[in-house]
Amino acid sequence: MIEWARVEELRSEVGPENFPEVVALFLEETDAAMAALNPDAGPAKVRQALHFLKGAALNLGLRAMVALCRQGERCAICGSPMPVDFAALTDTYLRARAELLAGLPDEIQGQIRNSASASSPVISR
Repeated sequence: MIEWARVEELRSEVGPENFPEVVALFLEETDAAMAALNPDAGPAKVRQALHFLKGAALNLGLRAMVALCRQGERCAICGSPMPVDFAALTDTYLRARAELLAGLPDEIQGQIRNSASASSPVISR
């Protein structure tokens, strides 16, 4: 579910000292975007949200989430009333989030978990 080579590439790009902060920010922004994703918002707003989520997921190698967002984005462009399975997207994100945190070294996990936003996702579905 996680492309670990991309995670390492990101860590190298931002530097080991900034990596925990970048991951915590990713989780905070993605948690908020997932919580705000509303299937009743209309195809244009859903497409915009999916585009943001796809970009965030690409940055950390969350392959399954990228695929769902890409598929939903395409459907939203075509005007489909239900561009993505929101329950599947939420489940995929929560599993990828947990796998990402579990797969990081203990030191980094501790730094990220000390961030208030990274401890529990704010997704109500």
